[in-house]
Amino acid sequence: MILGKTKAVLMSTGLALLVGCQGGAPYIDSSFLQPDLGYQRPHPQRPGPSVPSPDEGENTGPLTPVEESPTDTSPPSEEAGQNTPCGQATISKIKAPGSEPVSLRCNIQLSSRDVVTRQLIFEGSAASNAVLDCAGGLIDVSSGSSRMQKTGIVVRSTRTASGQWDAPRNVTIRNCRIRGFVRIYGLGENANGEVMKASSLKPDHTSYAQAAAPANVRFEKVQIEAPNGIPFYVGPGVTGAALISSQISGRSTAVAVYLDAESARNTISGNVFSIKTDKRELIAIDGSARNTISRNTFENSDNGGIFVYRNCGEGGVIRHQKPEFNQITQNTFRYSSGRQQPAVWLGSRNGGKDYCFTDPAYPFGSSASNADFADNNDVEGNRIVGGGRNLIVSRGGNNVVRDNTSQ
Repeated sequence: MILGKTKAVLMSTGLALLVGCQGGAPYIDSSFLQPDLGYQRPHPQRPGPSVPSPDEGENTGPLTPVEESPTDTSPPSEEAGQNTPCGQATISKIKAPGSEPVSLRCNIQLSSRDVVTRQLIFEGSAASNAVLDCAGGLIDVSSGSSRMQKTGIVVRSTRTASGQWDAPRNVTIRNCRIRGFVRIYGLGENANGEVMKASSLKPDHTSYAQAAAPANVRFEKVQIEAPNGIPFYVGPGVTGAALISSQISGRSTAVAVYLDAESARNTISGNVFSIKTDKRELIAIDGSARNTISRNTFENSDNGGIFVYRNCGEGGVIRHQKPEFNQITQNTFRYSSGRQQPAVWLGSRNGGKDYCFTDPAYPFGSSASNADFADNNDVEGNRIVGGGRNLIVSRGGNNVVRDNTSQ
């Protein structure tokens, strides 16, 4: 049964998305985020409980951020530029013992002997086209006491002094061993922050979030060992991110890969996932569209493989984009126990959470309907080892499910 909700709406008109460019760098005017102050809810909604953490095994987004993306009021780094090698001072700082983060706007070449214990941050358009090649070197932040401290690589947008968003493009990380997490994000560190909430009240939220977020960030031939958390998080609005020919191991209290709301056209391909999750699926496609998940091997699929859904109401944020036109092809899912969750589940949520009623009443997205709308997806040529083909579940419309095998 499809669960929905009908909400009356009073909205002001004349909303506009303002996008400008300076020197070829993408900037987004934050005045778009001003809420409609005249709006009043026409009727009370069912209250929801406090939202559980993803570490508790629920199908929610990552943890509420401690802070929003930083405001960048400093001048560009002297090393900023197109494919400019980092200077010796920057390289020495990266390699020096310590845990203070380092912001990079240049190319770094490490060696297999290097061990980096600092968080590396690529932020703003000044970091565009930067390349980090570890050549087998190790980034180890696993001894951190918080999820933030255990994040080894961050690619994020910054907010300028004028309130505009400045996003990095075409960042490449390759040949790295990472003991820690990776996070890529724009408007906020996850989908539940105040900036995301304000933006979600506008009908053009998806295009705004995508314009403000990093694009074309590529992780290739990396090894990520997760220290009890999400190893690879793709935040709201991120487009063109890729995890290619890599290995994901360790343990997660949530999922292994999270593609969050309003993100699109991301690629997860040719990877081996030996990671174990406590309760949840391995890949969450949450309000994310037109992604390619192909030729991966999932060694521990008992808690679920790839779940496709649209979160609803969590944190009062309206999710706009439907999780559709995703390609899930030629993957291998291995099972080893009698407790088996689906390898692929299109429409795994469909309004089944109490907090679906906590977002405000507007005539679009998850505010108009709690349904997943996991439609128009392709699930083809996948192989299930240790389970049956019934482990592929489609609860959407116009999905193509064919040529999947089991043994």
